[in-house]
Amino acid sequence: MRIKITNGIIITLNENGDVLYNHDLIINDKVIEAIVPLGTAQGVFDKIIDAKNQVVMPGYINTHMHFYSTMVRGLGKAEPSADFQEVLTNLWWRLDKKLTLDDVYYSTIVMLIEAIKKGCTTLIDHHASPFAIAGSLDRIEDAFTQAGLRGAMCYELSDRDGAKIAQEGIDENIRYIKKCHENPSDMRAAMFGLHASFTIGDETLRKAVQAAKEYDVGFHVHTAEAESDQTDTLKMTGKRVVERFYSEGILGKKTIAAHCIHIADKERALLAETDTMVVHNPQSNMNNAVGIAYTVKLAGSGILLGIGTDAMTVDMAQEVRVALWAQHLNQHNPTSAFMETANMLYKNNGLIAERVFNGLKTGILEKGYKADVILCDYISPTELSNSTALGHLIFGISGAPVDTTIVDGKILMEKRIIKLDIDEQAIMAKSRELSAKLWNRF
Repeated sequence: MRIKITNGIIITLNENGDVLYNHDLIINDKVIEAIVPLGTAQGVFDKIIDAKNQVVMPGYINTHMHFYSTMVRGLGKAEPSADFQEVLTNLWWRLDKKLTLDDVYYSTIVMLIEAIKKGCTTLIDHHASPFAIAGSLDRIEDAFTQAGLRGAMCYELSDRDGAKIAQEGIDENIRYIKKCHENPSDMRAAMFGLHASFTIGDETLRKAVQAAKEYDVGFHVHTAEAESDQTDTLKMTGKRVVERFYSEGILGKKTIAAHCIHIADKERALLAETDTMVVHNPQSNMNNAVGIAYTVKLAGSGILLGIGTDAMTVDMAQEVRVALWAQHLNQHNPTSAFMETANMLYKNNGLIAERVFNGLKTGILEKGYKADVILCDYISPTELSNSTALGHLIFGISGAPVDTTIVDGKILMEKRIIKLDIDEQAIMAKSRELSAKLWNRF
């Protein structure tokens, strides 16, 4: 389709931070063809979208997600937990053992529908279902295909369920990586998933490194999320988490190290030296009481620092606001970390997607970039310009309803109505049915 979006305020998020009035944005097939002065676009359009009283901006990107956690919403059967290790053993490691492949699919499609409503167009997932591993990444991919969203997948390798399950995790990662290599698409990408240092022995880690090197993919791994990851890794290997990953060849420009809360200055330097990506997840970190990453130091070290939700939500606008408040509180400074925080979502997540999806151009509204575009209802009460746009995004547009979501040039939602051939009510009913069975197995 050739689409013209007209009458809106275009927040490009390009290098100059251009905010454009009286311009039309032209989509041709899957990319942005041009942004031109109002009424000057030539040719025939299959559709014209009137964006009056709306901002037109790039779709949001979530760089660390766990879809499989969806079906615990409202679950009250887990034992109270005094620390993060107990959260894992009492809730998440009980849950993931009980998941079926149908649970995997429905927990994904439910959240992808929500992502469309929140304007989140690209998501990078980190999956675990240790007794339903084979084919699990395909079921997640099926949900992405049905929803029309852009996604990267991996399986969370761990030794916590024994050697056989660990090997199945390696096999699933390799199988899906090969699938993506043999069927290249800028809508899909594969990474090699690792749970965390403290749950992976040396032999398993080295098998993973060997497999990943063969296919030239990066890793996606929880890194020093809790202090216990450091203490357990030190006991197990004599090294700190990032030092171990460095010595084993895990780090690099295609690897995502999620969290990085409890890292020392030397570890931060290693992440920077290897150009490893780091993803901050503030709501999850506060919910689990593990701490808040020092994002100013991470960004100041030259690390490509993005932001994810760790399954707490798919609302990236909400997540970035919480990230800013958390830094203010953590540093006892109500003016700190504004640019570092804004850049995580509105700049760096696009750069992370570019690495993970092998050169994908998204996260900016500019000629040649992917047509991943959202329209939000927003009438600005103050000046909205190049110099004020980030303030509007965090303090105003973050609370504005998303009206339209376009991914790869396809309209997934318009006027807040999902345009896909899916029955949302039937999907939610099936999710309730499956979650009830899952809770009974819990």
